[in-house]
Amino acid sequence: MHIRILSAADVRTALPMSKAIDAMRHAYGQLSAGKVTAPPRQHISTDKGVTLLMPAYLPEGSEFGIKVVSVYDDNPSLNLPRIAATVLVLDPATGLPKAFMDGSSLTAIRTGAGGGVAADLLARPDAKTVGLFGAGVQARAQLQAVMAVRAITHVNLISRTKASAEQLATEISAWTDAPEVNLASNPQQVVEGTDIVLCATTSATPLFDGNTLQPGTHITAVGTFVPEKREVDTTTIRRADRIVVDSREACLEEAGDLIIPNAEIDAEIGEIANGDKPGRGSDDEITFFKSVGVAVQDAVAGSAVLTEAEAKGLGTIVEMG
Repeated sequence: MHIRILSAADVRTALPMSKAIDAMRHAYGQLSAGKVTAPPRQHISTDKGVTLLMPAYLPEGSEFGIKVVSVYDDNPSLNLPRIAATVLVLDPATGLPKAFMDGSSLTAIRTGAGGGVAADLLARPDAKTVGLFGAGVQARAQLQAVMAVRAITHVNLISRTKASAEQLATEISAWTDAPEVNLASNPQQVVEGTDIVLCATTSATPLFDGNTLQPGTHITAVGTFVPEKREVDTTTIRRADRIVVDSREACLEEAGDLIIPNAEIDAEIGEIANGDKPGRGSDDEITFFKSVGVAVQDAVAGSAVLTEAEAKGLGTIVEMG
């Protein structure tokens, strides 16, 4: 039995953002159509942290995978990452493992791509400015995904530290078709006059005042996934004309952004992708997309990575026995 081992660099090579967005559109569509087997993620706690198990199977495309994510807060003191993830791709015909790959890079890409699908379906077609909260891996991925579906010319950026914001701004300046980046000094500067607001932080409390949102804004929030934390305030939720999620079941259990204000969900993004529910209704609507992440994203993204890796000869093939 052989298994292909794929590094973070291999994953990034095999899954460019444009391809990832197409993969997530398929994943969300299958999820909302009820064509997947994806039990709720399992949490296993130890003395030092928690590990999540996220399996999913999509029969139509034969995508089958399991992601294992560990969150250990003390790891940075040991020069280890706080969050580590791996993805195992399985053959649904035999149950045998086909690939084992870095899950952290895959998670960043697929989560960013999910936001790209939402922006494509919910943001105004003429959206040009982005307000970005956060300067970490996920903030980068969210911005890259939005740039793949809209002609972004300006980014208003704020982060917990000025150094991290400056570092990301420098990185963005080297991107193809790089937008102009403004380092904001307060949340109001990030949101006012902005077409798309991206929230990708670990903040436990709202990042901005929802009253500062202009009509027609689209907001994507991906940073929190526990009931007691939220990145957006109740005003934002109340002002939103359309509230869209990756998964109703998952968000009603985990999304503090929606649980705390007791929000009503209008649609899953997959229902809009499938044409079963409407997306943006007018240029003046405020739309909100919340994602807590679902296992079908990892199964589909992992399968896409493996297909491309096999075609390009990426990774290392190991004989398991």
